[in-house]
Amino acid sequence: MLTLRSRLLHHAKNHQFIRSCCSQRPLPVLTLFTKDPCPLCDEAKEMLEPYKHRFVLQEVDITLPENSVWHNRYKFDIPVFHFNGQFLMMHRVNTKILEKRLAKEENH
Repeated sequence: MLTLRSRLLHHAKNHQFIRSCCSQRPLPVLTLFTKDPCPLCDEAKEMLEPYKHRFVLQEVDITLPENSVWHNRYKFDIPVFHFNGQFLMMHRVNTKILEKRLAKEENH
């Protein structure tokens, strides 16, 4: 049986948790245009590991019929990255560009 004090403490902790997790902005989306196989894309994903808690990674397979527009645009350039729908970089992960864009998003 919980005492009034322990119930209030439990409620306060839950309220603080909800407030901290729900008041945060959603993470930005980093879109990776890729295909299978793509060794450069695999290498790029490894380079993104230290940053993965700061964005949502969305992969777009450019070889799928519904992605023919992206295939025509990027077939010779993958990996290609967009940040929240806007072009960010291609061929390799440039950590300076990524860090700058993430910082701008987080401070916005």
